[in-house]
Amino acid sequence: MFTAETTALLLWLVPLLAATGLVAGVLAGLLGVGGGIVVVPVLYHLFSYLGIDPGVRMHLAVGTSLATIIPTSIRSVRAHMQRDGFDPELFRAWAPAVFGGSVAGTWLATLADFSVLTSIFGVVGMLMALQMGLGNPDWRLGARLPRGRASLGFPVMIGSLSAMMGIGGGTFSVPALTLFGTPIHRAVGTSSGFGLVISVPATIGFAIGGWNAPGLADFSVGYVNVLGLLLIVPTTLLTVPLGARLAHTLSQHRLRQAFGIFLGITAGRMLWDAVQAALGS
Repeated sequence: MFTAETTALLLWLVPLLAATGLVAGVLAGLLGVGGGIVVVPVLYHLFSYLGIDPGVRMHLAVGTSLATIIPTSIRSVRAHMQRDGFDPELFRAWAPAVFGGSVAGTWLATLADFSVLTSIFGVVGMLMALQMGLGNPDWRLGARLPRGRASLGFPVMIGSLSAMMGIGGGTFSVPALTLFGTPIHRAVGTSSGFGLVISVPATIGFAIGGWNAPGLADFSVGYVNVLGLLLIVPTTLLTVPLGARLAHTLSQHRLRQAFGIFLGITAGRMLWDAVQAALGS
């Protein structure tokens, strides 16, 4: 039986997470980022408001975000495939290394100091944002992606960092791919597939890793909150095709600018959080 307090909580919790899903879906389709870059901070601050143990808040936000990326990535890949925005050859070449990086990143996330990770993400993200938003679109690190074992460093890094931060691979893979000559529309679509490769092992790892953790929110399976997952995913799936359609109506220049602005805001927020944590310690 619902108490008055529980009913009041649900009256603002349900629309908040539903709105989060709407925004996450647009970004997933538009930028190939899986939506986790929106979901993680919302869940983190929500868990803080609800008084969840500070020792598990970030892990719970990251694990739940990764779970939402599974259906979101599938929907996004299908939408981009319909517009010839997915590169199956590139996906097959990078997917095993991305998967391996995700497994390693999930393991490291249970040990890592998130203030350090946040700082690294913020610095790298800001550099990528400046390159995407202000840099010359003709800048290249190479005419094509590296081949053989030399190429494995990029997807391993993408998988590991994305799993640690609870985000799809697009935040890192889209700038990396464009620097090696991949058209941005195709980079965004293919990055949606990397989100699935990252999120499946990472979600399982976070669920197992937090199985006996104290102080978790109600309705949690390890570090995955099922209630949050069920409230976010339906609206996310509604808006993913809208984001994908919008991505393919923008010119490469405009899409690069949009990605740069988005990544700059995200990186700035991460750096601010790191500074606040340092000042508070």
